[in-house]
Amino acid sequence: MIARKAGFGQGTFYRNFPSREALVLEIYRHEMRQVADSAAQLLSTREPDCALRAWMDGLARFAMAKAGLADAIRQATSGPGSPAKPGHTPVTDAAELLLRSCEEAGVIRPGVTADDLVLAIGGLWQLDPTEDWQPRAGRLLDLVMDGLRAGAPGR
Repeated sequence: MIARKAGFGQGTFYRNFPSREALVLEIYRHEMRQVADSAAQLLSTREPDCALRAWMDGLARFAMAKAGLADAIRQATSGPGSPAKPGHTPVTDAAELLLRSCEEAGVIRPGVTADDLVLAIGGLWQLDPTEDWQPRAGRLLDLVMDGLRAGAPGR
C-alpha cells in the first residue's frame, strides 16, 4: 500500500526499506534534520536569541506532532536486527550552533551546552499533544530563555 501510494513497486520499497518500521524511522530522521536545519535559516534572519527562541518553538511543534511515535520507535528499534534508534545529533548540533551564536553576541550566560538545553526543555515531552499545549510550552520556553539570559555579559 505504501509503495503504491508513493508511485513505485513493492520491490523498490523493500530494496530501500527492509520494513515499514525502517521507512517510518527514515521519515522521522528526515524531519528531525529539517528541524535542525532551520537553526541556520533562523540565524540568517534574526538576532541570535530570537533565532534560538523561534527554533525552540519549532522543536516544540515537532515534539507534539511526533508524540505518538515514541512507542512505535521504541518497538521498532528494540529487537535483534532492528534499525538503529534515531539519535539527537542533528538537533544537538543545531542547539550548539544557536547557543554559540547567542554566547558570542553576549545575550546568554557563557558555557551552556546543547545537552544542558535539551535537558532544560525536556519538559516539552511531558505535555499532552491532545490538549491546548501551546500556551504552556510557550511559558516553559520563556522560562528557559530567561534562565539563559541571566548572567549574560551583554552585547
